[in-house]
Formats: sequence, structure tokens, C-alpha cells
Amino acid sequence: MVGASWPHYPPCVSEACTNAACCGQEFKYVWPELVGKPASEAAATISKNNPAVTVLILKPGFIRLANFCCNRVYVFTDEKGIVSEVPTVG
Repeated sequence: MVGASWPHYPPCVSEACTNAACCGQEFKYVWPELVGKPASEAAATISKNNPAVTVLILKPGFIRLANFCCNRVYVFTDEKGIVSEVPTVG
């Protein structure tokens, strides 16, 4: 993709966790209610609910990293910028 802007990925932090529930502890870790919402609204909600994560909005065609990270939430969007999958820590 010529001229594409690559998302910034934060350093991965997971300690001994290998799933979202382990990461959540005192913070929210899954947001099914955000599917169908604008990505910017979803990112703000996630950041408010869990200040320990970095929210990465991914447009169609962008590939997520395969490693699991407790401090990252991907927000997958459609071509209109609407959340298309349940955002989850990882």
C-alpha cells in the first residue's frame, strides 16, 4: 500500500496473562456494545473504561499484530469508520 499510514503500536505488556479476562482485573476488557458505533466514540469510551490500554483504530485492510498484549485494544472499522468487531483487550 503506497502512501499508507501505519498505526503506531505500543510496547507490549502482558506479564503472565494470555487472555483478555486475565488482563482486565479492575478494568473493563471487552466492549460488545460498541459494535455499530463510530470509531472515535468507541476509542473514547474504551480509554475512559480502561486507562491502562492504548486504543488502535484499524481501517479495512490493516493487519493486526498476532502477539497478545494486555495494554492494547484494536478497534476494527468498516470503510465508513464504524466499529465492525467487538473490541477486546489483547
